[in-house]
Amino acid sequence: MTGITRMIERLQRIYPSPATAEALAADIERCCQAFCDNRSSSRLPRLARWSEDDVILISYGNSLQLPQETPLQTLAGFLERRAAGLFSSVHILPFFPFSSDDGFSVIDYRQVNPELGGWEDIERLAASYGLMVDLVINHCSRESLWFADFVANREPWCDYFIEMDPSTDVSGVTRPRNTPLLTPVHTHRGVRHVWATFSEDQIDLNFANPRVLLEFVQILLLYVERGARFIRLDAIAFLWKRVGTPCVHLPETHEVVKLLRDVLERVAPDVVLITETNVPVAENLSYFGQGDEAHMVYQFGLPPLVLHALNRGKSDYLTDWAARIPALPGGCTYLNFTASHDGIGVRPVEGLLPAHEVTDLIDCMHRFGGFVSMKANPDGSQSPYEINISLFDACMGTRRGLDHLQVPRFLCSQAIMLAMQGIPAMYIHSLTASPNDLARVEQTGRTRSINRRVWPADELEQLLDNPVTPQAEVFATLARMLVCRRQQPAFHPDARQEVIRINSDLFIFKRVDDTSGQVIHAIHNVTDRPLDLPLAALGFLTLGLRDLLEPTGEWRLGCVLTLAPYQAVWLTT
Repeated sequence: MTGITRMIERLQRIYPSPATAEALAADIERCCQAFCDNRSSSRLPRLARWSEDDVILISYGNSLQLPQETPLQTLAGFLERRAAGLFSSVHILPFFPFSSDDGFSVIDYRQVNPELGGWEDIERLAASYGLMVDLVINHCSRESLWFADFVANREPWCDYFIEMDPSTDVSGVTRPRNTPLLTPVHTHRGVRHVWATFSEDQIDLNFANPRVLLEFVQILLLYVERGARFIRLDAIAFLWKRVGTPCVHLPETHEVVKLLRDVLERVAPDVVLITETNVPVAENLSYFGQGDEAHMVYQFGLPPLVLHALNRGKSDYLTDWAARIPALPGGCTYLNFTASHDGIGVRPVEGLLPAHEVTDLIDCMHRFGGFVSMKANPDGSQSPYEINISLFDACMGTRRGLDHLQVPRFLCSQAIMLAMQGIPAMYIHSLTASPNDLARVEQTGRTRSINRRVWPADELEQLLDNPVTPQAEVFATLARMLVCRRQQPAFHPDARQEVIRINSDLFIFKRVDDTSGQVIHAIHNVTDRPLDLPLAALGFLTLGLRDLLEPTGEWRLGCVLTLAPYQAVWLTT
């Protein structure tokens, strides 16, 4: 089957009209051919899609600022001075002109926000790191030119958005927010109500109009042309709407993801497509398709389960979940993270954590200065959607209260993420042990701002230079972990993972690289007590063992491994 034939068949599952599918396929093929004809010969494809060397840093374009530089220049300089050799890739959160939500309400998809810098700054980063770019595909800003033309009833943009009679019953639509789904807009045709899943400033796009899909194929190709190695499909689960359904994970949405992968396979087969779907685990994994959809999905169950284990001092639920992670389709892997620009989602643990455990965790996070965002349910009620807190401050104690073990508890959370099967992504505010930013919450009025600190770069540098600060201790320890992690074949995303059950005080899994023969046991004490682990309990038959995180430590058969509170060990022969 030729590429164009497969594309037509794919598009006919989205748009039933054969004429529409054929015309759109021809337009997309012309875009792909133009991209290939104009592609720079300096962009060479990668020999492999990923390896153990892959570690991603997540940052806003303005997470670090100096008055005499653009923020993107400041970030690049910080990475060169402080983080050389620590990360292979950088995820710059939406760096486009925007009107709200710290970038996720995009005004212009094809421009860099001049307050951050320009395309030359993005390309500078892309020259040194694999670049992850957000394709904010579900919605755009009501301040965009597209929406202005919709308001003015100009072709073709008058059909770029979804109008709905306000009397329509939309109570069955799955909601990630508790705001009204339909928002009124004054247009040249009078007041119209448009679909707005996330906020009244983020208006959903109408992908039932094939022109909208073509527009985003062109935007996707622009990002690849500018150096993107990873494309993150933001809020993709909500893309297609059909009244009478939950309007989430609809078949047309999955077909759009597969189409975008087909486009990438055609023009840049080494580029990785990632879906961002903050939903229960089984729904999240559906975006692998049959190995023909996303290359990577976010491991959304990991952050709340790791936090729960460290907060509770018991690994039972984390171990049970990890032991049931299904085998990956070929050419697919997970993106592992414990913190991000968003909060710590609680929907992914539906069916994994009992309701009272979730409630207890939320109550504890409230005591540590955090908040909780709510979502609307079909029956009119509300339920927790995510916890808003910096991960560093989420680790300041346990359910029994505050203690002095915040730093080792937090570092244990990062060691778990770095060792698990997949590609780890570390939020810059984890790297810098950023505390809750309550002043920013008060300034913006948004609880998510608690974990979106904007550091004056000189202030952060002073903290990192002072060895007694938690920022310096965390940064230095994570730097050693990252350098070590990137050298281990057993941490290749495709290396096997096996969970080992000893007791609820420990979270243990084994990583095995069949090519090199390397085996690493990742052992984590999730309690605030010292623990003794007889090495025979792990079935070791070798005399010489060492901890990659503490290379001077060595154990022999029959010895006992003594773990400090929250200590992580990467044990190998």
